[in-house]
Amino acid sequence: MSEDEEFPSWWRRRRSFYNDFFKEIEKWFEEAFREFEREWEVFPKELVREKKSGSKTIREFGPFVYGYSITIGPDGKPIIREFGNVRPSKRPTKPIEVTEEREPLVDVIEEEDKIRVVAEVPGVSKEEINLDVVDNKLKISTTGKIKYYKEIPLNVPVNPDTSKATYSNGILEVTLNKKQEKKEGKKIKVE
Repeated sequence: MSEDEEFPSWWRRRRSFYNDFFKEIEKWFEEAFREFEREWEVFPKELVREKKSGSKTIREFGPFVYGYSITIGPDGKPIIREFGNVRPSKRPTKPIEVTEEREPLVDVIEEEDKIRVVAEVPGVSKEEINLDVVDNKLKISTTGKIKYYKEIPLNVPVNPDTSKATYSNGILEVTLNKKQEKKEGKKIKVE
C-alpha cells in the first residue's frame, strides 16, 4: 500500500493545498530577500557587515531603530515624536531612508528661567557626547560605535556659558539658562 493510499482523499487534497501554500510563501520571502539584497548598497556602510560561512558570504544589516512617543500637550492635543535611524524618504523612488546616526528620544521642558532638555542616548560614554548651542538650537551628537544626532530648536535665546549637562545611565540632561533681558529705564525729558 503506497503512502497516498494510507490517507483519505480529503487529507491528500488538504496536504497538497498546504504544500502549495507554503511553497508560495517561501517564494515570496525569497523574492523579498533578493529585493532587499539589491537595495543593500543604499545603506550606510557602518550598518552592513559581511562574514564568511563556508563558501557563502553572509550579509548582516543593522541595527535599524525606529520608534515614536506620544504625549498629550498642555492644550490637550497629542504630540507625536519619532526617533531612530529609519525615516520615510522624501524621494518617491525610495520608500525609506536609513542613516548611520540615530535620532534620540528627547523631551524639552521649559521653565520660568531655564530650559531643560532630556535625551535618551544609551550605549555611549559621556566623553563621546558633543553639545553645541547655535542660533537658538541645541545640537546633540555622539562619536564612537553608536552615533546619535538631533537638533532641538529652542523657543527663546539661551546663555550657553551658564549651561550645565549631566549624563547617567543613558540619560542626558542639559539645563540651559534663558538670557535675561536687562530692562533699563530711560529718562524722558519733558519739553
